[in-house]
Amino acid sequence: MRIAIWHNLPSGGGKRALYDQVRGLLARGHEIEAWCPDTADATFLPLEGLIPEHRLPLERPGRTDWDKRLHIPAAVEGLLEGMDRHCRGCAEQMAGRGFDFLLAHPCAFLRSPPIGQYVDLPKAMYLQEPYRWLYEPMPRLPWLAPEPSGTPQLSLAGLRERALDWRTLHNARVQGRAELRSASAFGRILVNSLFSRESVLRAYGLDAEVCYLGVDLTKFEDRGLARENFVLGLGAFTREKNIRFAIEALALLPAPRPGLH
Repeated sequence: MRIAIWHNLPSGGGKRALYDQVRGLLARGHEIEAWCPDTADATFLPLEGLIPEHRLPLERPGRTDWDKRLHIPAAVEGLLEGMDRHCRGCAEQMAGRGFDFLLAHPCAFLRSPPIGQYVDLPKAMYLQEPYRWLYEPMPRLPWLAPEPSGTPQLSLAGLRERALDWRTLHNARVQGRAELRSASAFGRILVNSLFSRESVLRAYGLDAEVCYLGVDLTKFEDRGLARENFVLGLGAFTREKNIRFAIEALALLPAPRPGLH
């Protein structure tokens, strides 16, 4: 098969999954080309050494002067419009090149990318997770009203508070709508676990199929070494990883407690 791939991945586990999928597909005789925006990480496990990778620009309008004065985030519509233009450009390049299938991986900004809406091929998305900030308390759900601050509403500070609340809620609703539309455009959504399948169902109301990531036995082998008493965590130190929870949980164990690495 000739397979087109799209992604906008940073360094990390998602990029490693894509890299190993590409290696496995190449080993089985498939022909592959990849497309991504210039925001994707090109240094961590680069695909360029394995397959042709086409990097197209992604325009992301910044905040307006009004946004800066009120200290509020940029409107998400600018990012969505830029991503749509980028994906349309990728789809135009993919067309007429004899591809049999599109395999999309997540977008670092939107999770579910709009590329599926513009490619007329059988297509699947390997989705690590929905955009969790929209669907999980981290630490609060975005649609919860802020606590009253007591600031006079007609003051400049009160205006800023209302503008921030409106923009935050507006961005969440618009991005959620776009993410659902993008996810619905794929004929099949693949996930790496039953937990992720449940997350997709809660967020989108769409079913997904579990496609477990494999283990490269040429790199990972049991060498029969002595076990050591520690807890090992792998992942970025970001709020959604909840490193604090691991620290507090281990602190409840009686001494001698295992170390945390």
